[in-house]
Amino acid sequence: MTITGQQREKSLPSTESVGGPLARLGVKMADNFRWVITAWLVLVVALGAAAPSVFGSLAGAGWQANGSESVQVRELAQQHFGGNASSAIQVVVHSDTKPLDDPAVQQVLGEATAILSADARIDEVIPPQPGMTISPDGHTGILVAGANANTDDMVRAVDDLGGDLEALSGDGIEVYPTGASALWSDFNYANHDAMIKAEMMSWPVTLGIMLLAFGSLVAAGLPLLLTLAGLVASAGGLVLLNEITPISVWAMNFAMMFALALGIDYALFLVVRFRDALRENVNARLAVAETMDTAGKAVLLSGLTVLVSLSAVLLVPAPAVRTMAVGIMLAVVFVLGATLTLLPAVLGKLGRKVNAGSLPYAKRQQNQAGGSPLFTRWGKLLDRHPWPFALAAVAILAAMAIPVTGLKVAMPSIQVVPEDASVRQGYELVQEQMGVGAPGALQIVVPASDAQAVADTAATVDGVAAVTPAMPAMDDSNLVMMQAIPTVDPSDPALGDTLGTLRAELPDSALVGGAPAENLDLQQTLNDYLPLVIGVILVLGFLLLLVALQAPLVSLIGTVVSLLSTAAAFGASKLIFQDGHLSDLLGFTPQGFLDGWGPVFFFAMIFAIAMDYTVFLLSTVKEQYETTGDARNAKIAGLARSGRVIFAAAAVMVGVFFSFALAEPLPPKEMGILLGIAVLLDAVLVRLVLLPALLRLTGDAAWWSPNWLRKALPNISFAHG
Repeated sequence: MTITGQQREKSLPSTESVGGPLARLGVKMADNFRWVITAWLVLVVALGAAAPSVFGSLAGAGWQANGSESVQVRELAQQHFGGNASSAIQVVVHSDTKPLDDPAVQQVLGEATAILSADARIDEVIPPQPGMTISPDGHTGILVAGANANTDDMVRAVDDLGGDLEALSGDGIEVYPTGASALWSDFNYANHDAMIKAEMMSWPVTLGIMLLAFGSLVAAGLPLLLTLAGLVASAGGLVLLNEITPISVWAMNFAMMFALALGIDYALFLVVRFRDALRENVNARLAVAETMDTAGKAVLLSGLTVLVSLSAVLLVPAPAVRTMAVGIMLAVVFVLGATLTLLPAVLGKLGRKVNAGSLPYAKRQQNQAGGSPLFTRWGKLLDRHPWPFALAAVAILAAMAIPVTGLKVAMPSIQVVPEDASVRQGYELVQEQMGVGAPGALQIVVPASDAQAVADTAATVDGVAAVTPAMPAMDDSNLVMMQAIPTVDPSDPALGDTLGTLRAELPDSALVGGAPAENLDLQQTLNDYLPLVIGVILVLGFLLLLVALQAPLVSLIGTVVSLLSTAAAFGASKLIFQDGHLSDLLGFTPQGFLDGWGPVFFFAMIFAIAMDYTVFLLSTVKEQYETTGDARNAKIAGLARSGRVIFAAAAVMVGVFFSFALAEPLPPKEMGILLGIAVLLDAVLVRLVLLPALLRLTGDAAWWSPNWLRKALPNISFAHG
């Protein structure tokens, strides 16, 4: 008997009967493969056209605490003092053999003034002033180019003009653009180059890990191709979003790294489940439905957890910090969208060809039902001896978390910029010629009537080396500006005490700001908001798990163990980046602190990753528990099915993150190592040891829920059917 194509089509279940909403979505994507592919091609091409300009388009500054006193001073300086604000460009001109009044030096100063004056972003160009911006020996002077634009445009001004200014060097005369805007310009470029190199190194490592995990060229390549589509779309999306509101260039860096790791995680989870489903279904359509009805829900929940965690960072009133979170969230949305629409369409089209190009050892795995034998044995071992494994894991994590109590944070110092960077050379030259605190002058804006009293008081404050003469406003505002030169380097913690004393002892009419004050105000704001951000992330993470798992105890356990692994990762970062352990091996000079935005931002990122693995494990265990009603066997079966995925996904993430350990600038190195350690600890000690052991110890109680709560929550099931 011959079955016609029409009869075969009728034998397949309808879209409405294959399962829940995600299952139906997956089947629709598979049934409309050409339309889905076309839509994504159009999206990637359209947004990809803007992607190459992402670095030049995004904002280069934004490291400030909105509403702070230092930001008020910057705005007043820009409005009333010819732009002589913290964002002004400072051009250091120096000669060992010629004084500033030498004709050759004067010609260089004139040419620099002409370059700066021709740019509309520059306000007044103030020549070197005796007693203020000229060194005692008269061989070094600072040309101040006032800011006539916002901080982002001033960074771009340095990008555009820096090369022409540096080209004036020669004949024994050195020219270095420096100042806060130049610092961010050089640092952004160094950071961008480091991130690109790290990304290029991580791709082949990732492909190798994926090939080992899948044992198939096609299956291994799918996550990379889909993640690439999400990354290109998110890069173009950032450019378009920047037209609405300034987005920090750092958002691109974090988005590239985080989306690559998460995108591969999500695709890995779905592809593994699809291959398992193919063993039990006669056609790819049903396998897609089962995959989306089970693993698809876990991926969606994981993506929501990441977005919820990062959304808490939006509470911090610092533009750069907020937009970094926005950048990652946008990338996660695109990657999640590709995973839930493009991937099921491709899997439905490939069917059993997903195993094409299989390596010999992998063919045995493709025929194994019920998950990995290795992780089945591991699950049974944990089931027999839960207490020793749980106590050992907690002891290790607690020991690693103890150092976090001594963690110090501060905004990055000049040391994060490469030694050959123009801004660092000019900075160190100013320190050498004018004093260690000269690059970190504190600006004081005060009514002219209080100027003398303020100057006298400021001069007596410990930590102030000198106070410059008052500079009158360039309009009729009746304000004056003076600068307090610190006795210490701008990165020295003692400067915070000096700033606090000035603000406490000067009259209320006086406002104290300047570039170092902006850093200190931002650091204080980050410190103040850290408890709120942590609290919001923990509460929202718990509630999201509660809605998905419908069990209070297991949701609480999942949240608490994620917090434990996060604390351990920060404890390790304290030993490495604050105390300097392994600094020679990793190739950096410790600053004596962790970069100030690390606790707020990295906590959100680490917790999001930790919850990612929590969702993968607990959703699989819950699926088994819903099917069998046996908590012990569900834990073993869940670990058998998800253990290999968690291990492979963690290996990919560790490989991606640790590739940034090779970066020269310190912040990306901090980011990569801290996140890499966090993933390693979380996947090995928490998800594959502690959490399964706790599930064994709590048994059925882990999945218990009162009737009133079940009625209040939406009915979410991870079992297919």
